[in-house]
Amino acid sequence: MKRLVHALTLVAALAATAPAALAAGTVGTGFPAGFPVIEDATLQRPVIGFGAAGPVSRVPVIFLHGNNDVPYATACSPTNGRIQALAQHLADNGWATSELWGLGYQGDQCDLPADQTLRARIGHSHQANVPDLRRFVAAVLAYTGARQVDIVGHSMGATLAREWMRQDDARHLVRRLVSIDGPHHGIINCSPDPANFYQLPAFGGFTPSAELCQEVGSPDTPFLRRLNGPGGSAEHGGPVKVLAIRNADTSFVYFPSQDGVLPGVPAVDSYGRPTDFSRSAALKGAKGLDLTGQGAYDPVLGTAHLGILNSPQTWQAVREFLAR
Repeated sequence: MKRLVHALTLVAALAATAPAALAAGTVGTGFPAGFPVIEDATLQRPVIGFGAAGPVSRVPVIFLHGNNDVPYATACSPTNGRIQALAQHLADNGWATSELWGLGYQGDQCDLPADQTLRARIGHSHQANVPDLRRFVAAVLAYTGARQVDIVGHSMGATLAREWMRQDDARHLVRRLVSIDGPHHGIINCSPDPANFYQLPAFGGFTPSAELCQEVGSPDTPFLRRLNGPGGSAEHGGPVKVLAIRNADTSFVYFPSQDGVLPGVPAVDSYGRPTDFSRSAALKGAKGLDLTGQGAYDPVLGTAHLGILNSPQTWQAVREFLAR
């Protein structure tokens, strides 16, 4: 009888600890053994990011941060990298860490303190970073054995994904794309207007001649005309299912109004023309989700553009869209 009681007690103890044993894995800050070393085409050192070994039953998800951001907090960008938290949310809700991959296509941002104008120059442009994404997607597919990936991109990460798909005609490799406040029709920060303080070197040097501004400083740049034209990806439908999540009240890259601690700048494009960027983050043919009040989720600057990435509303929408 004592043995039976002891056995039942042991079973009960094991049952009590089972949830901890089955708890979700932790999204890390590196790649697993055997994953290829991918050199950043601009920085000429290995890319940073995250991923994990293990079985894969879902379509792997690739997370792409925005311009001047990182895939996880780094020594030179300690308050950024919140796209890792979104990946962790999926890990906490059924995804294996082996199905969650992040690419730091601009490095750890330790090159910025010496020259803030790098934020808008060639190394932070789409043309410089598509090669990194191209190799990363191929590596994830080969490592996991998957035939397709899902992509979740915040800000520039969304247009980077679309440009890679356009350049490589690679839409067949992507099942679903989530765009979170992406600059699909340009950003407000590149104008020659004297009130545009983002032009100043200390604020990133977002001048009309900067390479990033030549790409997205106006809805009418050659880059965005190609991306949003008939041969572009996701703007006019196609095989990739797309969810476009955007700020509908303010966002310092689209609206000429205060966003957290950041004052608004005039609604003028890089050619000096008055331009409404407020719907830049919307995509034709995509399922749309408009959010407001997202600055509440940016604990540092109070901005909606950064807060929307850290928002429980965004996390839920991403989870439900990818789980379908």
